[in-house]
Amino acid sequence: MMETTDEEIARKVQKGDTQSFGLLIERYEQKLLRYAKKFIFDSEEAKDLVQEVFMKAYMNIRSFEISRRFSPWIYRVAHNEFINAIRKKKKSPVFYIDFDIFFPHPISTQGADSEANKQDLKRMLDECLGKLDPKYREPLILYYFEEMDYKEISEILKIPISTVGVRLQRGKSVLKKIMKNLDTI
Repeated sequence: MMETTDEEIARKVQKGDTQSFGLLIERYEQKLLRYAKKFIFDSEEAKDLVQEVFMKAYMNIRSFEISRRFSPWIYRVAHNEFINAIRKKKKSPVFYIDFDIFFPHPISTQGADSEANKQDLKRMLDECLGKLDPKYREPLILYYFEEMDYKEISEILKIPISTVGVRLQRGKSVLKKIMKNLDTI
């Protein structure tokens, strides 16, 4: 049996089947929470923001064009909500990143020593990503952590696809330079 697509569910909600929106929440809650935690350090605040995203998505579901993909649309709603929250706080966002994605490592039978090294690497990468300009950091997060393609990132950030590629390339380059500078300290 084929699974109902997000777009089909959104169409049902647009036609008045409000119960179907719960399926979209089930599919996107953890993804959006992970995305929120990259903007907002406080887990409780991240949860509250995700709930706000779902409320806004529900209230604006009629503006979703069924001919398009739902995923970039909901991520755009989330992006706007998270950026607005950061602006309200008027301070820099703190990011939580799973660094194993950037730097996969072989499975080791070594004990606490390798675990300590792994934690040091995570702290170093967290510091490095925090130094990246948000215009480079956000495409990196969406591409590597949220596993979105260039077209989806383009729709979310409202920039041309070619700009997504340029920002990813420049972001990786700047990230490497920042990491090299940490090695020399």
